Amino acid sequence: MEDFSAFVGLSRTTVSKYFNDPGSVRKNTRSAIEVALKKSDFRPSMFAVNLNRRRSNILGVIIPNSTDPFYMALTRRIETIANEAGFLAFVLSSDGRAEMEDQAIQTFKSMNIAGAIIAPLGVQSHHRILAELGASIPLIYVDSPLDETSSFVGTDNRQSFRLIVDYLCRSGAPPCYFAMPLVNNNAQARQDAYVEAMQQFKMTPSIVPVTDLRSWDFEKFGYDEALRILKGQGFATKTVLCANDRVALGVISAAYQLGLKVGHGADCDLRVAGHDDHPLSRYACPPLTTVAQNYNEIGRLAIELLLERLDEKSPAAKAGSGRILLNAELMLRSSA
Repeated sequence: MEDFSAFVGLSRTTVSKYFNDPGSVRKNTRSAIEVALKKSDFRPSMFAVNLNRRRSNILGVIIPNSTDPFYMALTRRIETIANEAGFLAFVLSSDGRAEMEDQAIQTFKSMNIAGAIIAPLGVQSHHRILAELGASIPLIYVDSPLDETSSFVGTDNRQSFRLIVDYLCRSGAPPCYFAMPLVNNNAQARQDAYVEAMQQFKMTPSIVPVTDLRSWDFEKFGYDEALRILKGQGFATKTVLCANDRVALGVISAAYQLGLKVGHGADCDLRVAGHDDHPLSRYACPPLTTVAQNYNEIGRLAIELLLERLDEKSPAAKAGSGRILLNAELMLRSSA
């Protein structure tokens, strides 16, 4: 910065003001700096500049799986709105591992981020490390809440499971529940929501016994477990409600492997439903009945809530917590 200031013939303070906010310097000064930039090809280090700022313009985003379409859609929405507000959203993946989640947090601390949006592992997360981060910067959780008091934006599991259980009970055999691996708090929350919904409709809950794994390879988990079950005693009912669509895709594949017909009809062997409305669920064979999470709205509300917290004049900045639960929409397709 000092070398560039000497090159352009201005004080370092003036040059620094320009890089923080080009509109804060006079037009002639701004033009001189921009001409010098073209001649010198100088660019300040974004990370170094943020370390010197009282308030950084970098936001941190941590997701558990960078290849999952849900998280891809979520981060795309967050990045777009953050950019429009003058912030850079920096996305890291924990790859489903607590140590990687901790490493991502330490990386963001070293970058002096202004705030963060995290889809936590929950069950495996080191809560103390996340609590320390939340005490130092505004922090919003998405997809799965860390606990009952944390700021969170996501789908109302109780509403979504009431919706799908109600439909399945009215349209055929009551569903048994095929769980997802216990990789975050959603796993237990969704199972509890299923049990509550079944009891509300005066039905007996039936939980499919599955192997206790901590894998994010949901399709393989669904396929392997369903294959094992179908080769044995089979499911307790002809209707299987899966914790998420990716597990359901594995169950449908296992049924196909064994020559079973999945669908809604007298000639079908099994009905299968999911949760989330995964982008590929409508292209499954048969297309998957599910409940749709509003990915775009979750991303929009999360980043807008974070930006409010960053506004020191906003009442939301003084609030330590806030929970926004969105309703899901029933998507009826051929599988159930």
